[in-house]
Amino acid sequence: MPGGLVALLDDVSVIARAAAASIDDVGIAAGKAGSKAAGVVIDDAAVTPSYVTGFTPDRELPIIYAITKGSLINKLLILLPAALLLSAFLPWAITPILMLGGLYLSYEGAEKVLEKLGGAKHGETLADPITDFAKFEQDRIKGAIRTDLILSAEIMAITLNEVATETLITRAGVLAVVGIGITFVVYGAVAMIVKMDDVGLHLAERTSSAAQSIGKFLLDAMPILLVALSFIGTIAMLWVGGGILLHGLEELGIHGPIDIQHSIQHAVEVATGALGGVFGWLTGAIVSGIVGLVLGAIVAFIVHKVFKLGHSAEAH
Repeated sequence: MPGGLVALLDDVSVIARAAAASIDDVGIAAGKAGSKAAGVVIDDAAVTPSYVTGFTPDRELPIIYAITKGSLINKLLILLPAALLLSAFLPWAITPILMLGGLYLSYEGAEKVLEKLGGAKHGETLADPITDFAKFEQDRIKGAIRTDLILSAEIMAITLNEVATETLITRAGVLAVVGIGITFVVYGAVAMIVKMDDVGLHLAERTSSAAQSIGKFLLDAMPILLVALSFIGTIAMLWVGGGILLHGLEELGIHGPIDIQHSIQHAVEVATGALGGVFGWLTGAIVSGIVGLVLGAIVAFIVHKVFKLGHSAEAH
């Protein structure tokens, strides 16, 4: 009996050490994958505040909470199982699916640009008379969750690429850790951004002159910041969407477009000397954004002019 107990405890110890090593592997891999996805995370954080712009303060946090729940569902219940199944059975399908997502992001970004330039609005906006505000809010939430699905797909794809050689359990663990972590980082930051005006109002009502000055600054700055973030979000859609398409074409063996991008980027790096890294990266992002804008505008034309979809706003 004692010998059997010692053997059992020894087996438990081995299992515990293996589990600890597995958790450690997940943590290390998640850290690496999360850092690779940082660019998309920034885009996600920039896009989201635009979905609560113009709503009353009491609706801002409930809207962000609803989007956060939708984002977790996107990552954990839709994308994580899909990523594992695709990596196991249809690895070749990941790139085309990502490219469709990139095209959708480009379409959304291009549509916003065209509307700003005087094109027809598609769907209700806060500038229009809204007959059903609750429905409009739900439409905004659904739109945010759809956009989140595309950005989350890119995050999960980057993560999956970093752990492609790991075991199924490790891949699942890393995808879950990165998905949950990034969701709370992004939407926690968004919640703080959109509530800064309330903080400013609270400080402005204090007796301290320093607190009042800070509060007034926040109150004056927040509308400008939210408009700026909306603009950045549109640019981010085009940048990320175009980048996904360029890299997707490269993965499919079509190297011409991304070679042109690299050539332009390299020429700028050489011409700008010590600042070549910064200006080179910016040039690559601009080229990706132009690709996204052009292709997105083509899709918008096909959707709205050829198939005559999305003209509800024109009827008002």
